[in-house]
Amino acid sequence: MPERRPGSALWNRLAPFLPEGMSSRLLLAAIGVGVLVGMAVAALDYVVIELLLESVLHLPLYLQAAAPLAGLLISTAVLRTIGKGCSPSTSEEYITAFHSRYPSFEMVPFRARLLGGASTIGLGGALGLEGPSIYMGSAIGLQIQERFERFLGRDAAKLLLTAGAAAGVSALFQAPATGLIFALESPYRDDVAHRALLPSLVASASSFLTFAAMPFIERGTDWGFAFRADLAAGELAGAVAIGVGAGFGGRTFAYAITGAKQLGKHVSPWLLAVAGGLILGVLAVAADGLFEEPLTLGPGFGVVEWLLEDHAVGVIMLLFLFRAVATLTTVGAGGVGGLFIPLAVQGVLLGSVVGGALGDLGWASDDTIWPILGLAAFLAAGYRTPIAAVMFVAESSGGTAVVPALIAAAVSQLVAGSASVSAAQEVERLGHLEERFALPLVSALTTDVMTAPSDATVSEFVWVHALGRRQRVVPVVDGARYRGLCSIDDVSKIDRDGWEDHLIAEIMVDNAPTARPSWTLRDAVAAMDNAGTDLIAVTDDGGTFIGVVYESEIVKLGEILDETEGR
Repeated sequence: MPERRPGSALWNRLAPFLPEGMSSRLLLAAIGVGVLVGMAVAALDYVVIELLLESVLHLPLYLQAAAPLAGLLISTAVLRTIGKGCSPSTSEEYITAFHSRYPSFEMVPFRARLLGGASTIGLGGALGLEGPSIYMGSAIGLQIQERFERFLGRDAAKLLLTAGAAAGVSALFQAPATGLIFALESPYRDDVAHRALLPSLVASASSFLTFAAMPFIERGTDWGFAFRADLAAGELAGAVAIGVGAGFGGRTFAYAITGAKQLGKHVSPWLLAVAGGLILGVLAVAADGLFEEPLTLGPGFGVVEWLLEDHAVGVIMLLFLFRAVATLTTVGAGGVGGLFIPLAVQGVLLGSVVGGALGDLGWASDDTIWPILGLAAFLAAGYRTPIAAVMFVAESSGGTAVVPALIAAAVSQLVAGSASVSAAQEVERLGHLEERFALPLVSALTTDVMTAPSDATVSEFVWVHALGRRQRVVPVVDGARYRGLCSIDDVSKIDRDGWEDHLIAEIMVDNAPTARPSWTLRDAVAAMDNAGTDLIAVTDDGGTFIGVVYESEIVKLGEILDETEGR
């Protein structure tokens, strides 16, 4: 789970509802990235397309024909002078940065590439603004991470880089689902950047809304297909409400399904089958009396037809509860079947409830969107499949409900936390290196370490350790108790003439992080990364020194793996 900040009541309330490894600060940052990228792309689009290119298209033909040459010459000059010979690549820079250990963009090439792109495209070059938009969006994501690294952590760099790229595509093409999937898929040929899913989803939606709200954007994005950006406040509010309801519903379903399956381990399966069958029979009779059909029977296809008739919100809510009990009873009784359709039906009912409530308040006029949004959000929460849910909405609604679907799916993911109706799902897929990082810390532990006592002089540290044994950093240990780390850089705190008069205890770092033997290599790398050091001391819970782990040893993962597997 994400680290909780002591004393933060709000954080303590939010933390249980967040996915593994995710924080509210990161998601707020992703929203900020989306808003900034939306404004930046809108400004870029206005200057390059509305001002420059439109002006060129109104010139005499001979000037139109000459304009691309001028644009390319200006672009070349900018790249060679301002950019100091940098390449013209833009979206490729995002992919390159994504695969870097510490992603970063230099500002000199950044400015040159944006100016070069504006001159090339604005003067008629046959390229698109998607490259500069992705490049600019990913750079904004990195800038946000760098400015707020204290609150977000270094691990957020790659996530916000990806979120910014998604926001760039989303704003430019007014296609948030496309932006999301592009940013996740483009860094790999046969994989996706799955850890960046939720930040990218949030940034993509907020970027879309920001771009669409810009008063100087009149052109829209006319690709000849159905396009709709006039989202009513009621639809956005409804999407959030559906997301919250689906998140809680998905989480409750996941826990209840787990509990229902546990019954088979403690109760006779025959008894469960009999009891379950009786309960389902009672539910069917009750449903027939209340809804004029035994709608608790079967997967629930009849529910969709039933909803085509006019029903009160309270009646639909009651059917929602009846269907949930019927599904859980069937699972608990040892029934064989899938949960995809039952979850979808629950979502349809939830969406109908929200849509009906908003309609009663006069906030919604489109009755067809709500069941689809509910279905998508409930599936996203129950099975942890937000991309599939959003794309389902895109295909089912002709693209008219993608943004509400993005919002509903994002909110449902937040509220659902790490719960899933599938017990077989892993939190994340581990690659070859990631599997090795999951090895126990003791695989790289060095116990034969030369230490120094805290009452040794600085002179002894320099001559014995730094020069004699070429140790740049030495653990300081008194008896068996770990005290801190002393490095050659700390020696600069003392004048050369005072080396004999000052002790290691005066210059050592006593607040460096320490590891525990139960840690994994990933834990150690993260701790060293945050502390900016290449080694970490390992102690027990009482502070007894055990040894150290060097970053250089972790890099030798192949050797470590061979040792731990006894090859």
